[in-house]
Amino acid sequence: MNPSTLVPTRHRFLPWLLLLFFGSGCAALIYEVVWLQLLQLVIGLTTVSLGLLLGTFMGGMCLGSLLLPRLLSARHHPLRIYALLEFGIGIIGIAVLFGMPYVAALYTANAGPGLAGMVLRGGVAVLCLLPPTVLMGATLPAVARWVETTRQGISWMGFFYGGNIAGAVFGCLLAGFYLLRVLNMETATYVAAGINGVVALLALGLSARAPAGASAREPVQDEAERAPWAWAVYVTIALSGFAALGAEVVWTRLLSLMLGATVYTFSIILAVFLAGLGIGSAAGSFLARLTTAPRKALGVCQLLLVGAIGWAACMMARSLPHWPINPALSQSPWYTFQLDLALCLWVVLPAAVLWGASFPLALAAAAGGKDAGRLVSDVYAANTVGAILGALGFSLLVIPGLGTQWAQRALVVTAAVATFVTLVPAFRSGRSQVATDDAPRKTGLWIPALGAMAVVTGLTAVLAWQMPATPWGVVAYGRYVATYGKRLAPGVIAEKDIPPGNDGPDIFCTYLGEGLNGSVAVTQWKSGVRNFHSAGKVQASSEPRDMRLQRLLGHLAALAHPKPESVLVVACGAGVTAGTFVLHPEIQRIVICEIEPLVPQYVAPMFEHENHAVVKDPRTEIVCDDGRHFVRTTKERFDIITSDPIDPWVKGCAALNTVEYYEMCKAHLKPGGVMALWIPLYESNVATAKSQIATFFQVFPHGILWSNDDEGEGYDAVLFGQVEPTQFDVDALRDRLNRPDHARVKESLAEVGIHSAVGLLATYAAQASDLQEWLRDAQINTDRNLRLQYLAGMWLNSYVGSEIRADIHRSYRFPDRLFLGSPARLEMLKRALEGLPPGP
Repeated sequence: MNPSTLVPTRHRFLPWLLLLFFGSGCAALIYEVVWLQLLQLVIGLTTVSLGLLLGTFMGGMCLGSLLLPRLLSARHHPLRIYALLEFGIGIIGIAVLFGMPYVAALYTANAGPGLAGMVLRGGVAVLCLLPPTVLMGATLPAVARWVETTRQGISWMGFFYGGNIAGAVFGCLLAGFYLLRVLNMETATYVAAGINGVVALLALGLSARAPAGASAREPVQDEAERAPWAWAVYVTIALSGFAALGAEVVWTRLLSLMLGATVYTFSIILAVFLAGLGIGSAAGSFLARLTTAPRKALGVCQLLLVGAIGWAACMMARSLPHWPINPALSQSPWYTFQLDLALCLWVVLPAAVLWGASFPLALAAAAGGKDAGRLVSDVYAANTVGAILGALGFSLLVIPGLGTQWAQRALVVTAAVATFVTLVPAFRSGRSQVATDDAPRKTGLWIPALGAMAVVTGLTAVLAWQMPATPWGVVAYGRYVATYGKRLAPGVIAEKDIPPGNDGPDIFCTYLGEGLNGSVAVTQWKSGVRNFHSAGKVQASSEPRDMRLQRLLGHLAALAHPKPESVLVVACGAGVTAGTFVLHPEIQRIVICEIEPLVPQYVAPMFEHENHAVVKDPRTEIVCDDGRHFVRTTKERFDIITSDPIDPWVKGCAALNTVEYYEMCKAHLKPGGVMALWIPLYESNVATAKSQIATFFQVFPHGILWSNDDEGEGYDAVLFGQVEPTQFDVDALRDRLNRPDHARVKESLAEVGIHSAVGLLATYAAQASDLQEWLRDAQINTDRNLRLQYLAGMWLNSYVGSEIRADIHRSYRFPDRLFLGSPARLEMLKRALEGLPPGP
């Protein structure tokens, strides 16, 4: 074949390659979502565990990118290599799905605390993620050998990269809004594997018709022959990756507070970020084809990023919190999603486009004597290494240590440093009179270079100094911050400094913390009511209805057991539920498992009066871990397990409401043991409530639902279960509460309006056997579908608690086998449950 005809022949197939990369990116994002969910269920839901998984995922892609052009000769047909890689990814993807139960069993049998436990978590991540991600990372450099290392050929690599990201956007939305919401992880895996198979077959078909790539015919030049100042390009693109992933971590945390931390919010944020990268990559590819100075264009991108990062920070601190939006007015979650998409585009898109454009411009700037595969491999690896360091550094060190304000200052400085790096060649060339494609050919241009550096330094200094802090109202009230408006006092002050009643603000922030796993706050109303906030909403408070629930959760469980000695409390919160066990004389050990270390360290002590100083009690042990992982790995068994996590619509919390989790809890109960947990009826809908209740009753078929109504309306409830059928003797319970050693228990109940054994048991709502018909169509929440977080996340702005309570009440009948006692006492209980006066 005449070499002159090869270029047009190859270009005829380039659009097909773009389609293949779209499919590959789609499958990769589906896998990422599924694998991270599956593996977090095994090794934990903490930020550290997520960091290990993300580091392994991106590290595998970096390794694959580096290895392929160094291990495989350029003489192999690129499309055949690409097809084999896609086949391999699909096969391993299915193997991970079927092998996960064995991995979980192996991990559970060997897991432990400390460094050894962390090494084991990393080993699980490597075992499951490294093989497929190495193959994923190898796909781009494999196809890179199809094109020439000319300006036009390199621009196509940028288009391939953009097509891959476009596919990732589609895969992200497909997984988050359909495959996992409607179906399950198995189906999502099969869809991704099917896409891999189709892509591989298309690649094989194209390889039979298309000529071999440019690198297979052209001799590879000496590795030393590379673009002038190539090191500056690699440093710049590494810094770009560092800032991009660091910003994604910071902005995802802040935007999830403002929009609600649902699985849909995370999908929208990720999709917008990826879409920006894809748009930028396409624009950068087009620019790389036109410009004769790609390094300068790369430098301009970094300079513009200084402003784009400042824009995002300013919008999230000074604009979005004041948009006059009340989510409760939304008639459909799909309207809310459109608004969330608009907000994310407004904040994230400008910077994401610039980061996306940086990659093809870096390819063009670094192009030199090496073959296209090696070129793409090195640039991609540098970018990925920077991304790994950015994601881990900001999530594990910068945010917990310095906060999001300083994190965004660090992002601005990083972009400025990347700009300086691209200016170094211009400065040096002005002194040495060495000309390059980007360097001026005249001497004396070091003065303009220095001037430009001074401008960048000044701009960076101003933006960093003026970087706004996140308003505490965002952490406390999240998506409802605008509805509180002027009721929020500015700044954070000590509780003793709250002014007495006046015409000023109603709510004051007394503590604000940005921790390893989330941001928390403590506020106080002028009335004296204190609130603990997490995930952008109130999670516990000293308000009467919340105090009633928190104490009901603990006292019901303790009084149902004849002699409770050991307790596991999953989620500390304000510590009120854990504090109820301090009052019971039989309790000898209280283990509090809390995912965010700031909560027991700073928040719970601010509620000492309500929680009886539980964190200081000598019987209390604090464990900083997520509850599911602790239950999975501990060898200890308990008389009581209570669970009071944050709302089920918060991403990840559905893992504490699955059949498998309840089975693990049941296995860690001693004979006669009790499990009790909180469920909200507010910010929910009927399908969500049914899913929570039915899932619990599937594991505890003798389970009971206790209601915490608010002035007769549905508010929240307690699910209660024992392995054996439960029975309450009303007279024996009355005698127990009247014992001198239970005086503080009785006083604690009286403080929340429960003055007798009858009053306590009158919170009964229903038992499992009565609700079978109502729960017939309930969707059971399992590890393989995590259905609850998709149901709850869809309807978090719904307030139909009274409707849910009314549905449950229709199934009411007095449970003769549950309550025992004297006829007079039982009659009093019946009348109380029916809302009648006590009688004569």
